[in-house]
Amino acid sequence: MLPINNGKERIHQPNNNKMLSKQEIKAIESWVFKMWKYRFYKTPRQMASVASKTLKFKYKMIGNGLNRVVYDLNNGYILKIALSELGLISNANEASIYNNCKEEVRKYLCPIKEHGTGWIIMKKVDTKVSNPIKEYTKLIKLDLKFLRYGIIPIDLRLDNVGFTENNEMVVIDYGLFTMNLINPVLRWLVL
Repeated sequence: MLPINNGKERIHQPNNNKMLSKQEIKAIESWVFKMWKYRFYKTPRQMASVASKTLKFKYKMIGNGLNRVVYDLNNGYILKIALSELGLISNANEASIYNNCKEEVRKYLCPIKEHGTGWIIMKKVDTKVSNPIKEYTKLIKLDLKFLRYGIIPIDLRLDNVGFTENNEMVVIDYGLFTMNLINPVLRWLVL
């Protein structure tokens, strides 16, 4: 079951993690509860700003996309927090894919440290692309590897990859990937 909240009830999740405090988890829960009322009239940038004001984290916000905001935890990890229903699905989907895929492709996915309702913590990797033409070749090969192992890499592009210390390409945003055709991401995209 996906951690989707329609804004009518509070989400409660145990604090089983080691990287976020109880107060930070409560701030995320509060944001997830409140974000529903902004979904129809805020741009992603405005949503990120409202989320930042609600969360009041000491961490630096290092970016945001359409559905999630990203904080640098200053310990080699980043924290992604949902800005929308698709952001909630993407976080849950990344955790599911990372924990259930074959080892042969897991090494091409950015490692996940912890996750909960509305948030996910991943290893921070370098996202600078040194040689775009060479990297596109790697990207095509990576696309084929995922397909070979039963993962449909929806939205695989250079903006969604990073590089390890050994200059190996890893996907840092695989929230729209799917391992099956009944995946909630596909249902959300089709509706």
